[in-house]
Order: sequence, then C-alpha cells, then structure tokens
Amino acid sequence: MALLEVTGLSKSFGAVQAVKNISFSVKAGEVFTIIGPNGAGKTTTLEMIEGLLPPDNGAIDIDGLTWEKHREQIKIKIGIQPQSSAMYELLTIEENLDLFASFYPNPKEVAEVLEMINLTEHRNKRVKSLSGGQRQRLAIGLAIISNPQIIFLDEPTTGLDPQARRNIWDIILKWKESGKTTILTTHYMEEAEVLSDRVCIVDQGLIVAIDTTANLIEQLSNEREVRLSFVDGEASARTAKQYISQEPTVVNTKLEGSTLHIWTIQPEETLYKLFGFTQDNGLRVEQVAIREKSLEDVFIHFTGKEWRD
Repeated sequence: MALLEVTGLSKSFGAVQAVKNISFSVKAGEVFTIIGPNGAGKTTTLEMIEGLLPPDNGAIDIDGLTWEKHREQIKIKIGIQPQSSAMYELLTIEENLDLFASFYPNPKEVAEVLEMINLTEHRNKRVKSLSGGQRQRLAIGLAIISNPQIIFLDEPTTGLDPQARRNIWDIILKWKESGKTTILTTHYMEEAEVLSDRVCIVDQGLIVAIDTTANLIEQLSNEREVRLSFVDGEASARTAKQYISQEPTVVNTKLEGSTLHIWTIQPEETLYKLFGFTQDNGLRVEQVAIREKSLEDVFIHFTGKEWRD
C-alpha cells in the first residue's frame, strides 16, 4: 500500500504553469527521488505535498489523510528539510534539537538523532559556528526529530564538498534502514543512483519518466560510447576516425584533440576491428574506455538538456 498518493497535481503562477497534472505514488520505506532541470517544478511539487503551497488542482493523500481534513495529524507524520533551513543561530546543536522535539507528542530521543546525523561530538557547538556540511546534517536532524513516517529533503547536498555529501547519503541510508520513507530532490546524478529505489524525472512541469534507475537505463538504445586516446596526437585520432566511421555498427564519432569518441551498438566488435587497423598502421593507443550508461544519459535522453548543478 502506498504511503503517499499524488493525483493530478497542478499549480500555476500567473501565466506560468509550473506543475501540470502530476501523479505518482510512494511506498513505505522507499527513497523516491525527483530530478529535473532548474525550473522544472520539483520544489513546487514538494511544497504542495508538504502543505506549504495550495495546489490549483489535484489530490494529496498521506497515509490515508488529506491536508483539507487532517492538517494537524499530517504535520506529525512528516519531516521537512527545505533548501533554506531556519535555525536558532545562538543555540547549540543539542538545544535546537531539544526545542524542536518539544513541538511534537512523541519525538525521537535527541541522543539518537545526534548519533544518526553524526554530531554527538559537536552537540555543544552553537549553530553560527557550524560548517556547511554540519548545518545540513542538523537540518536533517530537525526534520527527523519528530519521528515522522516520511521526510522531504529538497536538494540537501547542494554546495557541499564530496565528503560532506557522502555524510548526508549515510544519514539517508540509515533512515531507510529504519523502515522510513524519503522524498528527495537533487541535482546530482550519482546521488540519485546511489540512494534511490525509484527516480521521477520532471521537465517543464510534467513527469517524463518514472521507474527504477536500472529500468530507466534499459529503455535507452543499445549504443555504447568507446573512448580512445592516441599517443601521437590528433593526427592519429583523425586517421582512426576516418576508418571506423565506415563500420555499419558505428552510429556516431567525435574527435576531441587526441581523443576519439565512438558510439557503437557492438563495442567489442568495433574495438577488435579498430585495434587491427591501428596495429597495421602503426597508430599507438594510450588509453581505452567503454563508458557505462548512467542516469545522466537517461536524463539527457528524456529532457534533451545537459545537466547543470
């Protein structure tokens, strides 16, 4: 049974229709990630589900409850980490968690939350002195202190360094292990691949694809990208390009300096023929790579855009 049901959700701001008839469901225990270009409607969708923004049309059902009839009950069932979190700068981490815990009838233990967000050793630090990564971990801690069934994280790792980003991933995975549900938006493809049970791609206010990462990748064509770098530079790469472009299994080629990019439906056969040609013609290959298809390829396929952080 779905914990969250979104049906026909729409929202306009003047003449701009930000969200257009969006529908999806999320099961208990899932990490469900919404990705899309800037302005695609991700945050607007989240804010409507969170009860922060009234939809123009559509229905939102959270564990059998609706915002129209059960607002106070839903507030206890959800936790929210917005893009810009409000904290008490002069209070410590622990004092902030204690304060937020006092707002709810059955909060989690502050010590448990501190351990989950890996801030136990910093519990007496004032918020104003925290690093960006520590602030984000505290923001998630404030979202889970109420012991909700579902948390909403809006781009929680934007602007963080790789280590701080992975610390956030660890928190999300711990939350999942406890059987709880996460709705996540992100700009990072690797993040979505690592964390998500399912991914929802939105563009121009519409859902253009929704499935597991593996299933979305399987929907792409059979083309694979092969990259070769040549010791003797661009001249060798150009010679190889002229030869391999004639092969029927090769869909496209591109030259970038001494590196040749080849898109082929049979990478092993293409490489076999190309290595025979380079050996016969004395062309020295420095590096070879066959790139695996990824969620970024899926994103570009469905939206026609390059990803921008």
